[in-house]
Amino acid sequence: MPKSKPREETKWRQDFFKDVEPIKLRDPLAYILGAQKEGEPFVFNYTDAVMLAGHSCPAVSGAYMVTLKALKALYNDKLPIRGEIRVLIKGGPTDLAYGPQAQVISFITGASGVTGFKGLGGAHGRNNKLAFDTKDVQFNQFIFQREDTGKAVRVTYDPQALPPQDERMSDLVPLVLRGIASEEEKDLFISIWQGNVRKILLENEKYPGLFKVEEVKDFQFPKPGKDSNTF
Repeated sequence: MPKSKPREETKWRQDFFKDVEPIKLRDPLAYILGAQKEGEPFVFNYTDAVMLAGHSCPAVSGAYMVTLKALKALYNDKLPIRGEIRVLIKGGPTDLAYGPQAQVISFITGASGVTGFKGLGGAHGRNNKLAFDTKDVQFNQFIFQREDTGKAVRVTYDPQALPPQDERMSDLVPLVLRGIASEEEKDLFISIWQGNVRKILLENEKYPGLFKVEEVKDFQFPKPGKDSNTF
């Protein structure tokens, strides 16, 4: 019998990625179709979001933490049910970083727009569960809702709550983007950039206002194609 090869894994430059809290959800469809044993959770790590986006930045890390905090507020100590969550993003897909952030949120929660899975036997659909509110644009606001109970929470993400940007970045950014930065300058740029990401993922409680979670009473998710712009 041929010897199996060691499984290849992505190599990360940032050691702190492994310290980020994972997001766990149960997905009933995975049990029905045999991808998992009954009751086992999907485990999403921040590195999964990085692979989806192709990079690690305040927008991607913010979307990951927005999702983590929303699910904790909605389900407390219970495992969230993937595919039974709706998400309304307060703005259009081209506003702010809402487009890439929506992809991260959709990936984790299963909530999708018109391109999502339509369901199996009249159940387990994922389409039309993520929408953009183009009529009421708000700064970095996301509303998550449980389908079973109707409970909804709004998460506001304000990266301006972080310490002011290192003044050296204004000189480093053009050098790095033009490909003329020295190795020392590139290392410094990465250290500052990923240092901000680390604050968002691991130290966010030190910065009041970075994330705000509040319950939304009597929330009505918009009807597909009428009150929202789905993706």
